[in-house]
Amino acid sequence: MPLKKLKKFQIKNICCIGAGYVGGPTMSVIAKYCPDITVNVVDINKDRINNWNGDFDKLPIFEPGLAKIVSDVRGKNLFFSCDVHKSIKEADIIFISVNTPIKSHGIGAGEASDLRWVESSAREISMHARDHTIVVEKSTLPVKTAEIIKSILESTKQNSDGKNNKITFSVLSNPEFLAEGTAINDLENPDRVLIGGEDKESIDLLREIYLRWVDEKKIITTNLWSSELSKLIANAFLAQRISSINSVSAICESTGADVEEVAKAVGTDTRIGIKFLKSGPGFGGSCFEKDILNLVYICKSLGLKEVASYWEGILKINDWQQDRIYKAVVDKLYGNISGKKIVILGFSFKANTNDTRNSPSIKISKKLLGEDATLVISDPKVAKNKILESLNIKNKDINFVNKISVEINIAKAIENSDAVLIMTEWEEYKNIDWKVLQHKMRKPAWVFDTRSIISVEKIQETNLNFWQLGNGEFN
Repeated sequence: MPLKKLKKFQIKNICCIGAGYVGGPTMSVIAKYCPDITVNVVDINKDRINNWNGDFDKLPIFEPGLAKIVSDVRGKNLFFSCDVHKSIKEADIIFISVNTPIKSHGIGAGEASDLRWVESSAREISMHARDHTIVVEKSTLPVKTAEIIKSILESTKQNSDGKNNKITFSVLSNPEFLAEGTAINDLENPDRVLIGGEDKESIDLLREIYLRWVDEKKIITTNLWSSELSKLIANAFLAQRISSINSVSAICESTGADVEEVAKAVGTDTRIGIKFLKSGPGFGGSCFEKDILNLVYICKSLGLKEVASYWEGILKINDWQQDRIYKAVVDKLYGNISGKKIVILGFSFKANTNDTRNSPSIKISKKLLGEDATLVISDPKVAKNKILESLNIKNKDINFVNKISVEINIAKAIENSDAVLIMTEWEEYKNIDWKVLQHKMRKPAWVFDTRSIISVEKIQETNLNFWQLGNGEFN
């Protein structure tokens, strides 16, 4: 129903279903800039909600600047709870920001998105919403998911008491374009805000929220399907650049070139640009792999086999990059790492976040454990239980549990180690005094730098053996 037919429809209450890496930060920023709007973030995960309501330095998500915003608005116009039904009833606009993992079984397994939580959210909204409600897709979703949401919402035309009501819905797509580690800056200073929909009045109401702090020139409106597809394509293009420069890093190692120098030379071309030309151990996080797999599935469903194969190649390079790093470690340590102590510096998939989803450290650590290595894992923001959970290691797995320890103190972690493998570009790793720490390691000792953050000049002042990704001088 067009909003012009509804008298004085205003956004006074927002509900966000999902208190994860997108919902929590996004709603916190909205609450900051819209003090007159009540923002309720709901989730069925009680532990997560308790953490959001707990100490500000122990929020479930680490993002620079997030704790300060939450401390300013929580309890004023920002609230976290498990009362999903109540928040839906009170809401004028509802954001769906739930997890959409890749299906593990059934049709589309390994490629298609699992939309069970999206469907569940839509059903909850259809049963408990009152009057007119704007429903916003915030999760990254396959094209045409809005049709599923619409179908579920429109299927419920009765209250729980069986009486007809006048409940109406408008469905919008408002994908997030957040990079973990810079999410708050991305929210406060976005490159663009994309709103897709068919109901102009609803689009304008959501647009008015963002206009509180975003330049109107940065707000783009499209139809629903263009908005849904744009998110997938944006992530696919970014992942493509990472795989491209990582493939170049292998060429550099074989030819004596330096990938950092090559990236700088190529990136100065304004047609290409320097962003996402930083080589590393491969992309991680919740979006890139999932979105490319989903794009591959869509292409196959449409009969576009050649297009699907193209995007599959991006994932193959990513997997290959991690395999060759693991093999480089084994090769440099005389082809045998059984019983050798290897230190993994960094377990989050990138710096300034505690997110370990699809972190390159997971696959490489498992490979090293499979070679009977002993691992000491250190990360300034990822707790031991999360590391073990990410590695899918339980206490009953004695063979693996006894071969893994977690030590946040870098000096202690490195004691009597055979090798150090830098996996995450945390600032503290850039400033390690290798002159001092080299004496704690067992000789001959190796340092493997997969992020190209160590000063070559400083490492040459030590007796350490050195391997740096993409640097042909040290390979």
